[in-house]
Amino acid sequence: MSSVPESSERNTVADVIAGLFAAGSLLLSFIAIGFGLILQVEPRPARLAPVALVMALVAARMSVRHQRLAFGAVIFGMVAWVVGLTLAVITHHPLI
Repeated sequence: MSSVPESSERNTVADVIAGLFAAGSLLLSFIAIGFGLILQVEPRPARLAPVALVMALVAARMSVRHQRLAFGAVIFGMVAWVVGLTLAVITHHPLI
């Protein structure tokens, strides 16, 4: 009945950083998928999506706890790269 979590339930510094990397990767992928074109934030998916993929892979390697989130970020990053480049070509925006 203790409120202090056991040592196996605590997040380490690597777990926290890996979670932030995975969440940052999802944010970059979200911008690269086409919302950067809509919001005019950064309409260059060929730059953002590979960075998001690398961040997700680093997050997956850093922590076992956030590997599922990082896997989802990798999948979403790949989809964002394809959809973002397709939208950039259709709307005549620069790719790089």
